[in-house]
Amino acid sequence: MDGNSEVRITLIGTGTIGLAFAAFHLTHLKSPSQITIFDTRPNLSQYVQDTLPGFFPNGTTTFDISKINIAASLKEAVRNTNIVQESGPENLPFKKQLWSEIEQYAPKDALLWSSTSGIPASQQAQDMKDKTRLLVVHPYNPPHIMPLLELVPSSSTSPEIINQTQGFWTKRGRVPIHIKKEITGFVSNRLAFALLRESIHLVNEGVVTVSELDSIVESSMGPRWAVAGPFKSYHAGGGAGGLEAFFKNIGGTVQACWDDQGTVNVGDGWEERVFKEAKEAYRIVDTAERDVITRRVLEVIREEKEKKEG
Repeated sequence: MDGNSEVRITLIGTGTIGLAFAAFHLTHLKSPSQITIFDTRPNLSQYVQDTLPGFFPNGTTTFDISKINIAASLKEAVRNTNIVQESGPENLPFKKQLWSEIEQYAPKDALLWSSTSGIPASQQAQDMKDKTRLLVVHPYNPPHIMPLLELVPSSSTSPEIINQTQGFWTKRGRVPIHIKKEITGFVSNRLAFALLRESIHLVNEGVVTVSELDSIVESSMGPRWAVAGPFKSYHAGGGAGGLEAFFKNIGGTVQACWDDQGTVNVGDGWEERVFKEAKEAYRIVDTAERDVITRRVLEVIREEKEKKEG
């Protein structure tokens, strides 16, 4: 199944995540005909033709998108596939029904992946006869660029499914991390939302503006975390003594900040101020520019790591 000349991939859902995965897979397959797309969207074929090129640099691709298979039914979409990757609505009843149907029609050895950002595999698989087959494969947006995939099994998911999935993504240059326990929001979103919550608190308290806070992140921890995560960063910050020395030196300040963390909640009343500032500062964000810069950052990191390894 790992051979690019053989693997057949079915994508369910053509929102931003589904098409981003289509763009990624196109760059690693021998032919676009190895991809099948299914969605209930009207004029699906034309929509894919018009929208998918936007996920490539400068909106251009050397792939013949017309060779992608557009399935007329779910049964047709999954009956001869090796992988089913679902990126449908974040709706539990929808996903439960979808997987019970897919299980009926897909080959018994096909990998079944959900791109959900928050619905655990254990809940999605409730109506499946074989709950060992389903695995959450949560990307970090935009998934055609970001290397991370969080592999979040239920307690029933087969270890072999996890191993096969890790192998698939690793061979394609991605970073698949096995999340050992189901937890709300998984890991990457929990980290991001913790920072978002404190960011909202600081803006709402008048400490900084929305754009100033973004500038602080973009000119400090943003570049640092692209090279080293929190543990490695602060381990380095402790010098020869590592993380232990770091906490010995400024553990009091760390604790004081933890004690003073903001406790804003959705609906607390901060929304009007923060949303207004964000709209005034950014209007509509140029995601194409974001993607170009992100690609370059990742390229530089990869180049430097390869130099070190070489």
